[in-house]
Amino acid sequence: MPIRAIVTDIEGTTSSISFVKDVLFPYARRALPAFVKARGQEPAVRRWLDAVATEVGGACSDATVVEVLQGWIDQDRKHTALKALQGMIWAEGYRHADFTAHIYPDAAAALRRWRDAGLPLYVYSSGSVPAQRLFFGHSDAGDLTPLFSGWFDTEIGGKREASSYAHIAEAIGLPSERILFLSDVIEELDAARDAGLHTTLVDRREDYPQPRLGEATHGHPRVESFADVALARD
Repeated sequence: MPIRAIVTDIEGTTSSISFVKDVLFPYARRALPAFVKARGQEPAVRRWLDAVATEVGGACSDATVVEVLQGWIDQDRKHTALKALQGMIWAEGYRHADFTAHIYPDAAAALRRWRDAGLPLYVYSSGSVPAQRLFFGHSDAGDLTPLFSGWFDTEIGGKREASSYAHIAEAIGLPSERILFLSDVIEELDAARDAGLHTTLVDRREDYPQPRLGEATHGHPRVESFADVALARD
């Protein structure tokens, strides 16, 4: 049965893990104090600062909130307020051309090839949808956002929960067995397969120096490049 849509993860799949860890996170950490000082009274920013203050014990200074947020960055904590504020900071970084988002050349080429062939493409990432759009809108390969038909983040559910992939299939409007999910995370692929999607493990040497082979793949087809992704499935 032919694949009729492709859903892809970002970090470790289309793009290097190190870009997020070594570029985006440190940039947000450094920029937080000045960002909060300059824009802390804007309603869209204030709501998240107040949410953090409430969570850590009520009335506390913005400087304390910044320290908490920087600690969460160091811990790679998946917190809604942190994700929202990081997204705003990264937006400024992209606009000022402080960096562009890394994307593997084989991924950019394949995404363009699949889209030209009429396959709808979607993103499913733990990063917020606005952050996803910024990422692909300011990539090393240029603005790739026109290639995608839709975007999903963890508002639809956790990436290791089968129900999330069932919801994505419903949102796309295709039977799950017509959708291919690409990721570097075995547990995400397991969840997608449990929901009936086809899967492929993207096992890049740059991100995973020790290849995952045999039983380590959990039975998912494995590739080291988007160029090797097979779209014809039983």
